[in-house]
Amino acid sequence: MTLTTLLTYITIAALALTGVSFVLLKKKSSLLVSFLQNFCGALFLFSGYVKAVDPLGTAYKMEQYFGEFQGTFADTAFSFLAPLFPALAEYSVGFSVFMIVLEIALGLMLILGAWPRLTAWLFFAIVGFFTVLTGFTYLTGYVPSGVNFFSFGQWGAYAETNMKVTDCGCFGDFLKLEPKTSFLKDVFLLIPALVFLFQTKKMHQVFSGTTRSLAVGLLSVATLVYCLSNYAWDLPGQDFRPFKIGVDVAATKEAEENAAASVTTLGYVLTNKSSGERVELTTAQFLEQYKNYPEADWNYDQIVSEPAIEPTKISDFELSDAEGYDPVPELLEDPAYTFLIVAYKFKGQAGAWDENYLDKWKTDIQPLAEKALAAGHKVAAMTKFDEDATIENFKQAIGADYPFWRGDDIMLKTIIRSNPGVVLMRDGKIINKWHHKQLPGFEEIAAGLVQ
Repeated sequence: MTLTTLLTYITIAALALTGVSFVLLKKKSSLLVSFLQNFCGALFLFSGYVKAVDPLGTAYKMEQYFGEFQGTFADTAFSFLAPLFPALAEYSVGFSVFMIVLEIALGLMLILGAWPRLTAWLFFAIVGFFTVLTGFTYLTGYVPSGVNFFSFGQWGAYAETNMKVTDCGCFGDFLKLEPKTSFLKDVFLLIPALVFLFQTKKMHQVFSGTTRSLAVGLLSVATLVYCLSNYAWDLPGQDFRPFKIGVDVAATKEAEENAAASVTTLGYVLTNKSSGERVELTTAQFLEQYKNYPEADWNYDQIVSEPAIEPTKISDFELSDAEGYDPVPELLEDPAYTFLIVAYKFKGQAGAWDENYLDKWKTDIQPLAEKALAAGHKVAAMTKFDEDATIENFKQAIGADYPFWRGDDIMLKTIIRSNPGVVLMRDGKIINKWHHKQLPGFEEIAAGLVQ
């Protein structure tokens, strides 16, 4: 789905809600303000819902932002703020759930007209906050590597490769928006936000005050429970990520790699290292004129065609075993069942591991792993890149005798929203995935395996 298609559906829903609300209203107010209430309310309900499906995804995005803010402020006069962001990152999941509940509650508040002045100010504050966030993301495209965001005089030509956070997460993994599109969307939403502030008295209200309050309260509680069910107790009920159950990872990875290898060079963008002057040439022009732009003075960036298949995190599915070899090619061709235990990071540190975290492995993971190995199946764990000694210490702490492979932590977070979680693969396909709290016994899993 594209943003245009989504906004079309939101507009249709807003028109229908506006018609219904005007039928329910005894005192008619402003048709335009009512439409804007319903449009923004429906948009917030939808964007909140697709994030509520996967609260950890929003939390991981917040961690990315906190990391970028830490680095940005560290080399400025505001360096005293830098230590604040790692501390905030520790509470990313809580912030994520709070923002999702608030967004959905605010969506309903707009549609019902609950507490108009509070609603207007909350909407303005949230849209303003998102505008600053998406604006920062987009503008980092003008900041070359090694240059601080606040060194405005050293900004250069826009390049997507400059951005560390390439997606704001406005619609979770359901719909990825380019940073510029996200920024413009939020700038547009500032218009109704200002309308609500200055035309609060014209905002419609449907039903009684008690009914409105009860509806917002019940929806907030339901959203909170739904969020918790999608990460604290189980995996997300809907999976918008590439490593979903049933996906043929081997075929998808091969197709994406072939598409990436088939792109053609359309031209070059040349940027002068000292003046920032930017020259764009076709491939033919570049071959004729490249001697006029020595590499000592100019940076070369290729302009390539769009791949036939948009790459996903499956393209980044690479791991490293204890000897430094990538076990993924063999894994994707293996006709045997392989139980992959995914943990993007271990909680605690060597010799002082978090006891609750160890219990998750000992109680939920190890019994399954031991029985799977005894039955002749393969078992391996995947975690982020770490020291050999650290991984060996953790293996001893839980009593594991299967290999631990290392990979990018963002990729591991994409594979499964549980730490630890279990993924079952065969022939390069994802057969099933389980949150550690919902992990069946081996006998139950084995009964459903096709031999």
